[in-house]
Amino acid sequence: MILRSQGMIVSALLVAVALSGCTTTKSAASRGIFSGKPPASATFITALQGGIVGRSGVNLNDSDKQRALEAEYRALEGAAVGQPVLWTGKDVTGKVVAAAPYQVGSQNCRQYTHTLTVDGKDTVARGAACRNEDGSWSPL
Repeated sequence: MILRSQGMIVSALLVAVALSGCTTTKSAASRGIFSGKPPASATFITALQGGIVGRSGVNLNDSDKQRALEAEYRALEGAAVGQPVLWTGKDVTGKVVAAAPYQVGSQNCRQYTHTLTVDGKDTVARGAACRNEDGSWSPL
């Protein structure tokens, strides 16, 4: 009888260990890359037409420009009002902060700032963009 009870305990422990890696608190659709928000695809980045970072006067390499534009897209698309979207490049860091959305006709628009820091010196660019029907953003 004791051996049978110990066998059941061992079996129960094995099942518990096997299930410990499982979770049902979040679905795959609610995590990370599977979220419902559209990705900052090349099409959406292109629609920004260089964003306000392109008008900042700061010379960025292609990789840093891509990071900067992705940060602008993320800030416009889903950042809370005043919440900075940070990015880091080779010799530059950036912070994009979007203001509250507002309407222009039927389009949602947002003003935003992009602060670039190079060699400890900040350059701040300001602008606005409106969201298109396809989810891309066009600068004003």
